[in-house]
Amino acid sequence: MEASRWPPSRGRATGRRAMSTLLVALILKDVILLPSTTAMHKRQWDTVLYEIAEGQSGFFTASQARAAGLHQVRLVQLAKQGDIARETRGVYRFTRFPVTQFGHYMAAVLWPQVRRPDVVGVVSHQTALSIHNLSDVNPVRIHVTLPATVRLRRQIPKVLVIHYADLAPDDVERVEGVPVTTPARSIRDAHASHLGADIVGTAIADGRRSGALGLAEADALERELLGTTPSRRPPAARRRGAR
Repeated sequence: MEASRWPPSRGRATGRRAMSTLLVALILKDVILLPSTTAMHKRQWDTVLYEIAEGQSGFFTASQARAAGLHQVRLVQLAKQGDIARETRGVYRFTRFPVTQFGHYMAAVLWPQVRRPDVVGVVSHQTALSIHNLSDVNPVRIHVTLPATVRLRRQIPKVLVIHYADLAPDDVERVEGVPVTTPARSIRDAHASHLGADIVGTAIADGRRSGALGLAEADALERELLGTTPSRRPPAARRRGAR
């Protein structure tokens, strides 16, 4: 039996050193480079999506998350971890943001953007009257107006009532970040929806008293929608007389 040669040949030793160097390089890549790259990617989507959510009361859509670089699998993981909360199908909220009074309205106007990112919803009609504290309407469902050319091909949540109309820029304002029709537009929409002269009249009176409507604007609405001569009696006096 032939004895082993010692020391080993130079070629064999060189091959072992090369293999060791390669293994060290691979280990360093796995331990140092990959986590660093992953962390960088995480910071990138987190920053982009957080900035979007900041302007939307902490809410964002699944399509906005994808555009920011966040994949659906990671979205599900974040929901399981409690970092985000699923508000409705395709609409999420960062849990680090506090729950606000108008948060559910923001979720409502974002819902159409899940499939149509270009569509901008606006809270309107009875819901807008409630937000502006005009009359005592307290609708169970949230009324949202979409552009007249939009047609949704998905089931509308029962909590929403969708209207279609082209709103002018002057018809929309933001209340705590939520797009809402202006008091005057909301009252006109309520009249067009046949809510009744009592609600419309109360809304005009409340707007005049609170300053949500200018005096001239309130007078014009009263003439246009109710066909009556504007009355400047204080609302409180009218209430005492009604009793």
